[in-house]
Amino acid sequence: MSGQVVDVHAHAIVPEVEAAVAGQPGLDAHRALDARRHGSASIAVSGKMFGSRIPQLTQIDRRLADMDEAGVDVQVVSPSPSQYHYWADVDLARAITSSANRGIAALVAEEPSRLVGLGLVPLQHPEAMVAALDDAVLTCGLAGVEISSFAPGIELSDERLEPFWARAAELKAVVFLHPFGCSLDERLDRFYLSNTVGQPVENAVALSHIIFSGVLDRHPTLKLVAAHGGGYLPTYLGRSDHAWEVRPEARRCADRPSSYLSRITFDSLVHGPAALRSLVEAVGAESVVLGSDYPFDMGNDDPVAEVRVAGFTDAVTRSILVDNSFRLGLSTATTGASA
Repeated sequence: MSGQVVDVHAHAIVPEVEAAVAGQPGLDAHRALDARRHGSASIAVSGKMFGSRIPQLTQIDRRLADMDEAGVDVQVVSPSPSQYHYWADVDLARAITSSANRGIAALVAEEPSRLVGLGLVPLQHPEAMVAALDDAVLTCGLAGVEISSFAPGIELSDERLEPFWARAAELKAVVFLHPFGCSLDERLDRFYLSNTVGQPVENAVALSHIIFSGVLDRHPTLKLVAAHGGGYLPTYLGRSDHAWEVRPEARRCADRPSSYLSRITFDSLVHGPAALRSLVEAVGAESVVLGSDYPFDMGNDDPVAEVRVAGFTDAVTRSILVDNSFRLGLSTATTGASA
């Protein structure tokens, strides 16, 4: 199969972001909240896991070697979600997003034929998001930005985000939805439920806010990519469709919620061929792209193989691995891939 195999879900650490937040008021409280939500056992394990992956997160040679081993031609690299720092005030948030955008751009510049970059915007400060998006895309040359499922006091249905959605659509910029943290707090503070249950919940809640509030009606060309296969949403939308039929407060969107799945792109990180087949059946083959969550332990070290063993036709496999990312502008190829 010719054409570039693109992994849209990979992360890096930008040291300048860590330097910007070091010693800042609010950082300790943020870390305490994170510890409360995850529980001491998971915090201890995650710390060791994260530390062991610093080479993958920071070293270009290691990243390229791992890509080669996995059969990935291009990675779309976004900052680790731990670098959102949505607790920061507006001035610090501008420093964080500026540092993140330039750090990712510098990484991409080391190997532009193999890497595509996504930056950050300060979701907690809607009034500053458009400027940060412009900085990422127009100044730093990135393909778009990464956001979480919510920020303190901000849901993705918030009317204050309208200028951001409009500008992202205008720029044809990718908005990569990747949750970090979960609003269910201590209910998920053991057994790593904060991740195994929390992340799919956050994806489903965030996408529901976007769909039901009519964001995709107002901005039909928005390039929205959801991590972790969109969580629980794609394969359980019958209940949302029913609510749209019978509840007037659920009819803020023009059509049934399930009709919007084809307007969203979902990564393949759903852990298992059966789950991947269900995702493709729910959203369509043209709405799924390869995603690994490199280099974290909840990711997939061999994502291409998982797509190949799912039993899809060659055309569907090619759509997931190559064509859909190219259409989104997340390939380094300058011309269309040929079969």
